[in-house]
Amino acid sequence: MRRRTFLKVAGGTALTLAIRFSIDEAHAKTPPTFEPNAWLRIDQNGKVTITINKSEMGQGVMTSLPMLLAEELDVSLSGISVEVALPEPKYNGPGQSMMITGRTSSIAQMYEPMRRAGATARAMLVAVAAKRFGVPPNRCVTENGEVVCGNKRVTYGKLVATAAGTKPPATVELKSEKDFRLLRTAAHRLDTPSKVDGTAIFGIDVKVPGMLTAVVERCPVFGGKLASYEESAAAQVVGVKKILPISTGVAVVAESYWPAMRARRALQVIWDEGKQSDLSSLTIAKMFEESGMTAGKTVRETGSTGNAFKSSAKRISAVYQIPYLAHAPMEPLSCTAHVSSKGVEIWVATEAQTSAQEAAAKAAGVPLAKVKVHTTFAGGGFGRRAETDFVVEAVEISKAVGAPVKVIWSREDEIRHGFYRPGGWSRIEAALDNKGWPIAWIQRIVSPSILSRVSPDAIKNGIDQVAVEGSGFDMPYAIDNVHVDHVMRDPGVPVGFWRSAGHSSNAFVTESFIDEIAVAGGHDPLVLRQKLLNNSPRHLAVLERAAKAANWGAPLEGTRARGIAIHESFGSIVAQVAEVSVDLKESAVRVHRVVCAIDCGKMVNPDIIESQIQGGIVFGLTAALKGAITLQHGRVRESNFHDYQMVRMNEAPIVEVRIIEGGDAVGGVEQPSVPPIAPAVANAIFAAAKKRIRRLPIEPELGKI
Repeated sequence: MRRRTFLKVAGGTALTLAIRFSIDEAHAKTPPTFEPNAWLRIDQNGKVTITINKSEMGQGVMTSLPMLLAEELDVSLSGISVEVALPEPKYNGPGQSMMITGRTSSIAQMYEPMRRAGATARAMLVAVAAKRFGVPPNRCVTENGEVVCGNKRVTYGKLVATAAGTKPPATVELKSEKDFRLLRTAAHRLDTPSKVDGTAIFGIDVKVPGMLTAVVERCPVFGGKLASYEESAAAQVVGVKKILPISTGVAVVAESYWPAMRARRALQVIWDEGKQSDLSSLTIAKMFEESGMTAGKTVRETGSTGNAFKSSAKRISAVYQIPYLAHAPMEPLSCTAHVSSKGVEIWVATEAQTSAQEAAAKAAGVPLAKVKVHTTFAGGGFGRRAETDFVVEAVEISKAVGAPVKVIWSREDEIRHGFYRPGGWSRIEAALDNKGWPIAWIQRIVSPSILSRVSPDAIKNGIDQVAVEGSGFDMPYAIDNVHVDHVMRDPGVPVGFWRSAGHSSNAFVTESFIDEIAVAGGHDPLVLRQKLLNNSPRHLAVLERAAKAANWGAPLEGTRARGIAIHESFGSIVAQVAEVSVDLKESAVRVHRVVCAIDCGKMVNPDIIESQIQGGIVFGLTAALKGAITLQHGRVRESNFHDYQMVRMNEAPIVEVRIIEGGDAVGGVEQPSVPPIAPAVANAIFAAAKKRIRRLPIEPELGKI
């Protein structure tokens, strides 16, 4: 028995969730099955296997997506086996041109397709069973993997051979929500046992026969190139197999990671640093500020801001600054590739299987059909694993050495060679009437463009919609006169999608300035929002639910104070109230409690929703309090968690979650809790200490004001 096969069989005995490296391989080893669609397979023993087209990065899709299908199929969730699909068009999902996990859209995209897949299979099995029983199909019911009619019952497994030869019905009726037995329940996650006992395979865990390990020395300056290198000392390290130049730098290939890393440190490399060698955080900040003096492309024009300002009783303005941020998932990047005469195989924790396949094909010089992508678990992604640079490195090295190669990035590699959350600059002006209510809003956003790199065709009229999402461009507040424009300015720092994308930056600006308007107009921040959201009942309901749960307005102990923020992103509305205390002498802030209300539309698993909100809040709080990528001499100064810090367990607040079901909508939950936390905390700091935070991160900024 091959080692890989043994591991799969042995692992399957311990795991309810059995992730296979290849669906094709699994099919070859099983007897004829019932496969009514791309998402479902039932064998003659009644084993149900569900194929999903999304990557599991901790957000729970390997439980939530099977729940949708299992609900309609009437099978037990605990007995389901889950596979991740290969990147083939049939697995993309309705209306999708590629296989990708992003923008917290997994449930929104697959809510109905997965339910219809289960309902279709159930209808076909019922039809076969009814014929066997000699009764009309409407006399039969299903329960726990069986078709039942009176005292007659038959398992799905005994029906699959006949059902496999029948034609799927053109239409099926989905269950009414009142009949749900699984959806909207806190079902246990299917991937938990394997992650607890260590049998889960993450990208960094992959091992294939004959595999070598590689690390890459990359230019410390963005856009720099290799000039020359001296390898004699590095080549003497025991275990080193080969040292070679590749597109991103110099690769060191060895028997295992530590010899490769020791050899990399012994390399003597000379770089052509290029024109970015003088880039610094100070020059970038100046560049953004100067760009903000020039009008940008108009993204929203409502009413007449000029007339409103002329008639206003009061005007206020502020400038906000946003830092670059790294993704820093707990599992660093890795990819295992094997380029052979048969084609290319890669094993990778990726968020974008189609992109990985395309990049591997190009790097290897083979047709797309010759590339097979095996998706593993991922220890976080946050957008970084949607990139393909680490995939290309593995393919290039494997092709050069003629063996399977796993490329491993260190934490330092990841922080210093990323695609960062764009930094930015934003200026807002507001006009208030004689009662202190806002009547006009003018905003200018200066930032780099992610879409210019990843999807240039998506840039319309010189505007990157991702860069302006969550700003005054699409805020829910009823302000009659609004002007928002955008200036795209690229200092040369690589940028990419970061958890909640443009919303993470713009929500801080928008919700902080709404608080400034409240103070300037003499209104309670909650009351101002209530008035401006009077025509947005969903937003208002979420806002008031959070405020009530947090006891807004009630006295607090000592110097504690509350701040509030609300933001809509990815189809979900989230309001948060942060309870903080501030020590001005120590320039320290402590977030004690966060109350969060969310309307994410239809609910699948409330336990996963709560977990994702809690995780998103801690992630966003880390960025708000501590996160910043800074540059000097063209180099990223941060390198690991000692200087790119995380919120530690003793710093984490109590997080309370309230879920509101919002009718027919299906929103996301993995990202929407990130944007509101920074403004909620910043607004609470002002309430506690009368210090207005307009530049992130908060902790170093607090000591400057």
